[in-house]
Amino acid sequence: MVAEDPFTINWVLVNELAIGTAPCTESHLDLLAEQGIRAVFSLCSSLEMPPPKDLHQRFVCERLVLPDHRSGRMPELAEIEAALDVLSRLLGQGSVYVHCVAAIERSPLLCLCWLVKHYRLSPQSALDYMMQVHPLTNPLPGQLMLVSELYRLHQEPHS
Repeated sequence: MVAEDPFTINWVLVNELAIGTAPCTESHLDLLAEQGIRAVFSLCSSLEMPPPKDLHQRFVCERLVLPDHRSGRMPELAEIEAALDVLSRLLGQGSVYVHCVAAIERSPLLCLCWLVKHYRLSPQSALDYMMQVHPLTNPLPGQLMLVSELYRLHQEPHS
């Protein structure tokens, strides 16, 4: 019996924002291309998960490393805002695939923040939605506090 490849793509916003684990093989890149992905945004270091050799030839690529549970610290709000700026720029190129290593903490965190900032979802509504569209979603309590902080920041009336 051959083991099934666990690489899957989950759409957070159909034909706009997708999430999943780090692409590791040419077949993963083929699947991304078949789904219409134009850009790949990595939130993990290339040492954690080396990219496939043709990734940069086939997709617009950006990398902004966010800390996870192994790093001993939470991301800072400025890091999240910088990642959201990169994501916004990439979305101008077409559909974006956001990933970290396992798609449990960092990439779901960024998608949660995107939903909170750009779609004005409450942190709980964003989390409920993300858990439906991407069942691996499991941010740490400190990461969820960041989502709440971002929510408060962007809910205040602009002067």
